[in-house]
Amino acid sequence: MLAVLYDVHGNLPALEAVLEDAQRSGATRYLLGGDYAAMGAWPIQTVTMLSALPDALWIAGNHERWLAGDTHDVPPGPIVRPAIAAEARDLDDTSIARIVGLPATTQDGTTLFCHASPHSDMISFSPTVEPEDGERLGDVAGAQRVVFGHTHIQFRRPGPEGVELVNPGSVGLPLDGDPRAAYAQITDDGDLTLHRVAYDTEVTAAGLEGMGEAWAATIATWVREGRAS
Repeated sequence: MLAVLYDVHGNLPALEAVLEDAQRSGATRYLLGGDYAAMGAWPIQTVTMLSALPDALWIAGNHERWLAGDTHDVPPGPIVRPAIAAEARDLDDTSIARIVGLPATTQDGTTLFCHASPHSDMISFSPTVEPEDGERLGDVAGAQRVVFGHTHIQFRRPGPEGVELVNPGSVGLPLDGDPRAAYAQITDDGDLTLHRVAYDTEVTAAGLEGMGEAWAATIATWVREGRAS
């Protein structure tokens, strides 16, 4: 069974809870979908734990690209740039080398994995059909399912040309109103299920608040509420 983990964002308690749940369900392989360490209180610990997973496929998210120095599209405001700076400060060279330069996509059977959409790590799909879906999907070379993250909203729905669109949600920073950690499982015969795992969000919120930085205090509120307030 393949466990599909996106958008961990340095939330070690959430990651531990998801891995325990996945391993209890029989996970033997892992797909790691980007945005591993940024905006969290445990960046090194998170990358170290993910690096220890057996048989894991990694792809990059926008935060890995930003960490590598391509920051032309970082959104304005008081949160993201300070969070990127904190991530760069806290990660060691080994951790940075592990997550910078990863591929943007990977394919497993007829499932294509990307961070936001097949041709962008920033422009993604919404839970409801939009006119831009076909353009965002583009040519996916025969894939029957596209799995992506980035928006931190868990859903699955039909997409253009019969391609299934799946967002497993965010392990470390859900923004769909449910603060539980989110991920997906795919069986060896291709059956996909979405999962939520309860964990102690107060531990994560306290870790962020203990950093003493304004951006981290804001993220702590998001962790508690499961939404960007």
